[in-house]
Amino acid sequence: MDVGVVLPIEEQLSELGPVLPYARVRALALKAEELGFHSVWTGDHLLFRAFDVMPTAQGTTGAWESWTILTALAEATCRIRLGPWVMATPLRNPAIVAKMAATLDEVSGGRFILGLGAGWNRPTFDAFGGHFDHRVDRLEEALQIITPLLREGHVDFAGHYYDARDCEIVPRGPSPNGPPILIAAQRPRMLRLAARYADLWNRSSGYPDIPANREEFLAGMDEACAEVGRDLATLTLTVRMFVGFPRVGPMPPIFTEGTYINGKEGAAETLHAYAGLGASLAFCQMYPCTEAALEELAEGVEMAGING
Repeated sequence: MDVGVVLPIEEQLSELGPVLPYARVRALALKAEELGFHSVWTGDHLLFRAFDVMPTAQGTTGAWESWTILTALAEATCRIRLGPWVMATPLRNPAIVAKMAATLDEVSGGRFILGLGAGWNRPTFDAFGGHFDHRVDRLEEALQIITPLLREGHVDFAGHYYDARDCEIVPRGPSPNGPPILIAAQRPRMLRLAARYADLWNRSSGYPDIPANREEFLAGMDEACAEVGRDLATLTLTVRMFVGFPRVGPMPPIFTEGTYINGKEGAAETLHAYAGLGASLAFCQMYPCTEAALEELAEGVEMAGING
């Protein structure tokens, strides 16, 4: 089982201070690479408005644009994989997304993973001119453009929301079938889209409760694969975890005791459990996200005995 780290490029938890400058984000990515983590990930939000995340939030809080950060990190790092967790696909033209992904595959030397989702943060859509309606419909059409462009280099598609007529990706990046596609999904229709189009599926559990068994962990993905004729064994299963390290720094007020995985011991126990359920990759969203917390998490990974 591999372990990745979600990097803090957003100010959504403003009680802990402003969004980190790129130099600090870069330093965290380099530290994660030094410690042997599999991947680093960035959220894809452009702003947050009061009450989006925290009831005590005031006004507007900000974020860096994820693709620009990822491109810079691809140049700064050498080994670690990287991707968006996950891109709000309806905010961008899907053919352009495919072109960007092929280019970042080239820049990163084949280390890029394209994480896609339908988006959820309405203020971002409203402020930047995105369409918040029919987001899953839009995602489904986008996948019918992005997937063949990345895997085959060509698509000819005319849909209700998007067109890509006789579109080609030239040149292609170093990954023979394009960068792998990750889709975050929980509800039945999204699960079917992940089963049909994704190389990796993310089950966002987030909080400490671990599924009691593999059936609960899959949460309907086995049925979704059966519906679309997909062998579940060909789909990489991933999970997100919120891990807190109060011993090395302050925790956001929203995370009270019992709402996050606590410390390296808790991380080790949870990672070991998810490995036993069949997860191949865990995304760890850490609080605080500091070099000291990364070192604690690396110790937890070692304790779990699940290194990929």
